[in-house]
Amino acid sequence: MNAAVQRFLNDVWSEMMTIYNKETIRINEFIGNRPLQAGIKDYLQVAWREGKIHIDVEEPLDWTDSSYEIEAGPYIAELTDELIRSELYPALCKRVEELFLSDKLGPRFFDYRFQIVLSFEMEDEDLTLCVHLVNEEKLNELRQSLQKFITSKIMSDLPVLPSVDDQFFFSHHLMNPDLLKQEENAVGPLIERLSDKLRSNRGRLDEWTGQYTSAMDDWIQNVFLPRHFVRTGSFRMDWIPKENMALMDPNADQLSFFVYTALQIGKTKPDIREQYLKLAVQLGSKRAAEYIQGGSGKFTPVYKGTRVEVDNNDVTQSIEVRILTEEETAYGEALDHITELLQQGFPKEYYLKLKSKQKNYLPLKKMAKSGLHQFFAGALAYPALYPKLAAYANIAMEPFAWYKDTNPGEKSVMPGTYAVLGLGLYSKEYFSLVSRYMEMVDTEHQMIQDGYAEAFIDAHGVEAELIPVLVDILLAGNEEARSVKNFVIDRAELAEVLLQEVSPKEIYEREQVLYRIFGSRAKLEKAVKSEQTEHELRVILSELLTLISC
Repeated sequence: MNAAVQRFLNDVWSEMMTIYNKETIRINEFIGNRPLQAGIKDYLQVAWREGKIHIDVEEPLDWTDSSYEIEAGPYIAELTDELIRSELYPALCKRVEELFLSDKLGPRFFDYRFQIVLSFEMEDEDLTLCVHLVNEEKLNELRQSLQKFITSKIMSDLPVLPSVDDQFFFSHHLMNPDLLKQEENAVGPLIERLSDKLRSNRGRLDEWTGQYTSAMDDWIQNVFLPRHFVRTGSFRMDWIPKENMALMDPNADQLSFFVYTALQIGKTKPDIREQYLKLAVQLGSKRAAEYIQGGSGKFTPVYKGTRVEVDNNDVTQSIEVRILTEEETAYGEALDHITELLQQGFPKEYYLKLKSKQKNYLPLKKMAKSGLHQFFAGALAYPALYPKLAAYANIAMEPFAWYKDTNPGEKSVMPGTYAVLGLGLYSKEYFSLVSRYMEMVDTEHQMIQDGYAEAFIDAHGVEAELIPVLVDILLAGNEEARSVKNFVIDRAELAEVLLQEVSPKEIYEREQVLYRIFGSRAKLEKAVKSEQTEHELRVILSELLTLISC
């Protein structure tokens, strides 16, 4: 071996093993029994640039430089293009491969795959060489672990669920062609199965949706699109076709899978979904073009009534309502059509764009002033439409689901919310619907109902016959919900009904209701002791106090 090559290798290897030995200690401290993680390290880059040797043990990011730097001796001048290609690179790869295939640094130090990059700044043109290694034994073990995981943790019935760590690795394995076929019928059922199992846990479901859509986005941006497009524009967010794209016609199965992943990404990034579908059209996808134009084809995309026009797209989960004449008939026609769409299976978690001259909103603080809100507030202006609104709400309501009319957050609401809360404010005929809604709502992840009791009382006052529905409303409050200032129990008949309603409840439910009415235990005690409180009322308030006594 050439002496300059040998000295370069020795310097690099000495520094690299020092780094790896430190990393081994760190990895052994945090890595546990993770059946879906074959190992940690999968990348090494050795580069000569700016007068120093740079070593990267993680794939470098565009915006940072975390390289380890070492000085090189005068031998560096002797390393020609020919020596680098014929001796240095093969020797480096051989050493790394031997280490990679051994257990010298522990069984979990290396992943089953490993990339080696050697880069040199040369006078005429920079030289970059790259090779990918695969540990077939580790790959086969990971395949077996994945199949066992799918059987035991994904396809099994509740209450069995994967751990949060395994859920993360599983999301990325879905997009790994070494482990699963990159086809909708292979990946889709696994995603839907775990999503169904997590449906009752909003936090885990959101986390899972974010994980697998993020993995899909990584695959699109780093694997699929670079084959056919070049990044451009500000922040390199735009894609333009390669000059020879016609010679790189995508495989039909790959293009179909790209369209599928684009649709899935739309659950968290609707704008990016549309961008990807348009790129798929450029690659020749008729399916993507049909999706953009009119949805999946399951629903008639355009409805034209006498006073309203409604367009829908189930792929983009969007509805557009154009009110041609501001009158009851227009809103009634739109409600009938949207209700029929939901009955046919249109996504309940849709976004609505409204074209109307009126801007009506419900008297509820912090509620998103969206087109969806505006549409239902407009329909609620016509009492004759209340039965239609109730019919819509009964179909639309679904626990752990949210309209797409606002970004995920404190203004997100369950399908049916605008119709139900409006009906509850404007008509006493629909209190049972309000109660059913409050039983269904996800109190951990929806907050808009916290302020509903105050608006409800502003509309109807506090009467004995209203106490049952008011208790249901209070019980649906978020943990951070505040006391209701206008909920005043100042008559014995009100306190008596309240006592009847809360007595059968669990202790935590009693505490929640009474806190939101009286503000605190101390304030309830004060009311019991106050001489200004009439005797009969004091007696009943005292009984209420005993319901939350330890």
